[in-house]
Amino acid sequence: MSPKLAKQIRVELDVLHRLLERHPGLLEKCGREVPTALEIDALANMLHSFYTGIENIFKRIQVTVDELTDDTGFSHAALLDIMARPSEKRPAVISPELRTVLRNYLQFRHMFRHAYSFELKWSRMSHLVLGMRDALQRLARELTMFLDQTSKTSK
Repeated sequence: MSPKLAKQIRVELDVLHRLLERHPGLLEKCGREVPTALEIDALANMLHSFYTGIENIFKRIQVTVDELTDDTGFSHAALLDIMARPSEKRPAVISPELRTVLRNYLQFRHMFRHAYSFELKWSRMSHLVLGMRDALQRLARELTMFLDQTSKTSK
C-alpha cells in the first residue's frame, strides 16, 4: 500500500469529520425536532457532500490500487459494489453490510442532483441525516482495517 494513498484516505476521512461539525448543533437539533425548510436544504447539501467525499476515497483506491483510470465508465453504484468485493490487487475495502448503508446515501445524492429543493422531505432523509455519524465511524473502522491489511501484504 502506498503511504501516499493511506495519507490521502486519512485526509478525506478528516474532511468528512469536519463536514459533520460544520454546523454545530444542527444534527443534534434534528434528533429532537423537525428541521425548517432552510435547515432541510442545508442538511441535504451535507448529505450530498458526505457521499461525494466517500466516493472520492473509493476513486483514489480504484486508481491507485486497482490501477484503473478515473474514466473507466463505472457508474457510481458499480464503484460502490466494486469496493465491497476483493480485486486481484486488494481485499474488499468495505463490508457488504456497509455497502448497503452507503447505497442509501448514494441514492439520496442522485435524487438531490435531479430534484428541486422544495421536493426534499424530512421523512425521507431523516434516517440518513441521523445516521451519518454512525456511517462515518463504521467507514473509518473498515478503511483502517483495509489499510492495515494492505500494508501487511505489501511488505
